[in-house]
Amino acid sequence: MQEGRAVRGAGCVEAKKGSMMAVLLELDAVSREFATRRGAVRAVADVSFALFPGESVGLVGESGCGKSTVGRLAVGLLPPTTGEVRFAGRPLGAARVRHEARGQLQMIFQDPFSSLNPRWRVGASVAEPLAALGVPRAERRERVAEMLRLVGLSPEQGERYPHEFSGGQRQRVAIARAVITRPRLVVCDEPVSALDVSVQAQVLNVLRDLRERFQPAYLFISHDLAVVRLLCARILVMYLGMLVEELPRDRLLEGSRHPYTQALLRSVPAAGGRGLPPALEGELPSPLSPPSGCPFHPRCPLARDICRLSMPAWRTVAAGHRVRCHCAAS
Repeated sequence: MQEGRAVRGAGCVEAKKGSMMAVLLELDAVSREFATRRGAVRAVADVSFALFPGESVGLVGESGCGKSTVGRLAVGLLPPTTGEVRFAGRPLGAARVRHEARGQLQMIFQDPFSSLNPRWRVGASVAEPLAALGVPRAERRERVAEMLRLVGLSPEQGERYPHEFSGGQRQRVAIARAVITRPRLVVCDEPVSALDVSVQAQVLNVLRDLRERFQPAYLFISHDLAVVRLLCARILVMYLGMLVEELPRDRLLEGSRHPYTQALLRSVPAAGGRGLPPALEGELPSPLSPPSGCPFHPRCPLARDICRLSMPAWRTVAAGHRVRCHCAAS
């Protein structure tokens, strides 16, 4: 794989919603609270969305808005406080369902070094999910060699330890480990945010190649809309634990309606910035004491009195496009 190679176009055929397409992952009015010394923190608030087989959905928002918590809820690493997570139509809160879904749900973390055992050779780390599923040793060796090749490494590099690799190479190892079970869903939690721009493009290409080959669904979490729109056909925008807009990628630059989405677009070079609200000012409010009404109103350039008094309801803008805002243009 060439250094600095540009990210290829999203040529993969995306799964289409239709009456015959079964939902793969569904979050239904999911909230998650964490207990602290200062009280309960609601990290995720009333989040609902569906993800279909083979689909790539981006979840974007500022650091601290609850994106990673949603990712952990989606694969069953965290139980919801209220609401329900369903995988292939079955509640993921049931221990039997989580057990039977082993290998079908995988996660790629932001820091690959912390997700790999430093005392294990990387080949053993990549093979570990197969061992947990009872795959015979000979087959494990063959599949590890294949996966290392598919992510741009050689089978011989499987004999090395994590500290002998660069950050981009370690992330390739982590991707190989996540995809080796042929999962139906992969949650990618900021997988390129710690990498240089040229290496980001390489890793995104690896993810795209694997999606085309094995057709998993991706829930791709990032704070960077420019990265998300390269890989994802549908985008969810999150602010302070809540979803505020859902829209197709092809409506993002010209058709976004929420002022928060539009503010995030100022960081996307292709958006240009003309006609968009000014850059965000101030910090993300604390989830310990969220604002009344719409949580975005203290930073919103369009805020009115109603924004301070009541939570906006979802409004459908177009097919596949909904927004949660009192002031969003029709």
